[in-house]
Amino acid sequence: MRITLLCTSSDHPVNAWLLRWREKNQKQHDIVLCRNRQELPGGDVLFLVSCNQVIDAKTRAKYRHTLVLHASDLPKGRGWSPHIWALLEGAKSITVSMLEAADSVDTGAIWSKRSFSVPDHALYDEIHERLFETELALMDEALMLVESGAEPVPQSTDVTPTYYPKRSPVDSKIDPSQALITLFNTIRVMDPHRYPAYFKLHGHTYAIEIKKVSFDEDD
Repeated sequence: MRITLLCTSSDHPVNAWLLRWREKNQKQHDIVLCRNRQELPGGDVLFLVSCNQVIDAKTRAKYRHTLVLHASDLPKGRGWSPHIWALLEGAKSITVSMLEAADSVDTGAIWSKRSFSVPDHALYDEIHERLFETELALMDEALMLVESGAEPVPQSTDVTPTYYPKRSPVDSKIDPSQALITLFNTIRVMDPHRYPAYFKLHGHTYAIEIKKVSFDEDD
């Protein structure tokens, strides 16, 4: 099959996983990675992964299927950065939905769903790894489903859709007067390289980096 991966950010951490997936599958398929919808060559399957561009019907018509990977249990959690919002709300697991792209964002029919657990101690990079591995598994599944002639199922009308807003830098701001145990869940999910948690104190703004370390028992 002719497959296109559209990830609009070249510095997004998912790129390493996409390149690995392309390498694994390029002997069986013709796979290209694009950064902009204007570059899309057409083909059999277009995967939208961490894509911040809306793909209109005319562009989608270049492909047999345009598939979106969205980190929520649709129709709940439509919108932006759903897994971050869900973890901030206290979620212990995340469901990733693979859906057919439609004119209205996150409303298309569902091809498949997979879930992964998120321990309370997991940091942003560990969460990324679990998320991206789940997305790659769904992409593998998509190829089998398309080749078998399967069809997606419309989203449930028995579940009331919910929506998350687009995140802004202020959503990563924390209050330094609060206890660390209270702030930890917010700090751990923030990518310190792209969207760091930060606070303001003494007339300055400070970004926070966090990582796990090991110490000897005597330390």
